[in-house]
Amino acid sequence: PLKKELFTHKLDAVLLHRFWGYFILLSVLFIIFQSIFVLAEFPMNGIEWIFAKAGVWISSVLPAGWFSDLLVNGILAGIGGIVVFVPQIMILFALVTLLEDTGYMARISFLTDKVMRKAGLNGKSVMPMISGLACAVPAIMSARSIENKKERLLTIMVTPLMSCSARLPVYTVLIALVIPNKLLLGFISLQGLVMMVMYFLGTFMALASAYVMKWFIKTREKSFFILELPQYRSPRWKVIINTMVEKAKVFVVDAGKVIMVISLILWVLSSYGPKEKMHAVTEKYDQLIASNPQSEVHYNNERQTELLENSYAGILGHTIEPLIKPIGFDWKIGIALITSFAAREVFVGTMATLYSVGGDADENSLTLREKMNAATWPDGKKVYTVAAGLSLLIYYALAMQCMSTLAIVRRETKSWKWPLIMLIYMTGLAYI
Repeated sequence: PLKKELFTHKLDAVLLHRFWGYFILLSVLFIIFQSIFVLAEFPMNGIEWIFAKAGVWISSVLPAGWFSDLLVNGILAGIGGIVVFVPQIMILFALVTLLEDTGYMARISFLTDKVMRKAGLNGKSVMPMISGLACAVPAIMSARSIENKKERLLTIMVTPLMSCSARLPVYTVLIALVIPNKLLLGFISLQGLVMMVMYFLGTFMALASAYVMKWFIKTREKSFFILELPQYRSPRWKVIINTMVEKAKVFVVDAGKVIMVISLILWVLSSYGPKEKMHAVTEKYDQLIASNPQSEVHYNNERQTELLENSYAGILGHTIEPLIKPIGFDWKIGIALITSFAAREVFVGTMATLYSVGGDADENSLTLREKMNAATWPDGKKVYTVAAGLSLLIYYALAMQCMSTLAIVRRETKSWKWPLIMLIYMTGLAYI
């Protein structure tokens, strides 16, 4: 035991150093976010390829009709949108569990206490905020351990700005779409670097928001931060593997249920619309094909796009488009913003459904990223430019799009006042 204690003290002299301690902390976070992208790339590409091929195979085996359309563009697109992110979720939780198991996570609390105090929080706020990287709901509940009422309320109000695992699928799709897959200095992934910046953006905005709010929430209580630093120990690999499997299972089952239900509802809203409008579009293209049979494929593609625009989902998207167009979003993204209130990761399932329903049979072989990359505005300009992609990334990093979080804030604060303030300030911040 004495040897272990001496080893812990020696290691703490380096890891908790006034300068090197922060440098090492940033390096650890850098390695985590590089790993999420680099290690998950091959399994994710494999899963995308399998689902794309499965869609083509089902389309070729089943006769064309509403059932095959529901199966390929509703159910299969929804499942694909869930499963493809399992490798990244598993890697993230494995690395976070590794930090906890070795005893380094407690050191992160100690290192960040000084920064937290300047923002009106204390070191105890670190654990809920780090837990917020997984999910804001249990993170907000864990803030009960903070005795000081003001610091507890501030922690609850800013924890949802931490980038939870539900944002990870959105970040992945958009970063892969608009950020080139290249290496800086021969070994640093640019996409991994942008991913790290997104997580830092959430953390920075959480601290900045807490700093502003501390002037409005009054209290006379003084707070103290007392922490017992555990000894360093070897990670228990069995615990890490169990956590990876459990978190993947929770993501697939819990998020999967929501994504599947919304994917099916979206398929219905995207496939059907007011009878007169849908009939007019069908008649228009039937006449064009009859007068120009050699352009049948081209007209069928245009028919699918126009039918989607005149569907119930299209009408809803076009209604809110004037509001979101200034920040670079089209009506399809608008629909995704609405469905994301159920859960942020639904964005991917929504996009998968919308781009599948709006495409032709040949496009089933394309991955979601390829379909989104080919999306254009009516004037032919690309929808997903670098600016639009970054705009959407920032919006998802900051906006309040989680009904479960609002419900738990209501329960913890015993008032609807704070959830409403949270909804307004986070969504306003994201839009601005």
